[in-house]
Amino acid sequence: MGSDHYFSASPSSSENLRRIRVSLAGRDVEVTTAGGVFSPDHIDGGTAVLLANTPPPPAGGHLLDLGCGWGPIALSLALDAPRATVWAVDVNERALDLVRRNAEELGLDNVNAVQPEDVPEGVAFRTIRSNPPIRVGKDVLHGMLETWIPRLAERSDAWLVVQRNLGSDSLQRWLAASLDRGYSVSRAATGRGFRVLKVRRHGTPATGTITLP
Repeated sequence: MGSDHYFSASPSSSENLRRIRVSLAGRDVEVTTAGGVFSPDHIDGGTAVLLANTPPPPAGGHLLDLGCGWGPIALSLALDAPRATVWAVDVNERALDLVRRNAEELGLDNVNAVQPEDVPEGVAFRTIRSNPPIRVGKDVLHGMLETWIPRLAERSDAWLVVQRNLGSDSLQRWLAASLDRGYSVSRAATGRGFRVLKVRRHGTPATGTITLP
């Protein structure tokens, strides 16, 4: 694609729409993908590891897929939690159009596919799920996580999948060092060369010792 990347705001490459069959939330479905978005021919290996190693999402509230691409994470969240509001966030307008198209075809009316700046400031997320765009560079990636992880609701988790040889361990160390004591960072799973990192936002004040009468 030359200088055209899946994290470009407006891909210049040919759209080249295609239909693929995938399994989302335990269901075999057909979705539309296109050129100029991340992994248009299948569910990426990292995303597959994330989907296989995260718990069911909260049944309600606001849920976030950060860097949604054509939507495998967001659509899975929406299928699993039809009463929740799913925010599918990306800078790639083509990707957002695909998420909207796929959500409509699957009968999902609880998906908002939007640019980052279009998420209302007061929204706090009961979970964040992401296969973050590592190739945007460390500074941009860190800025993304510094922006969105603090928007976790209390007693909520973010789940990130990162390829081991693309810096998952260093990212885990950076997260642990950068977030305040209200958070904890751990490795939740490993598979196919990927790490799933779990970031927990704890409640404040911390739960105290229970004294029995």
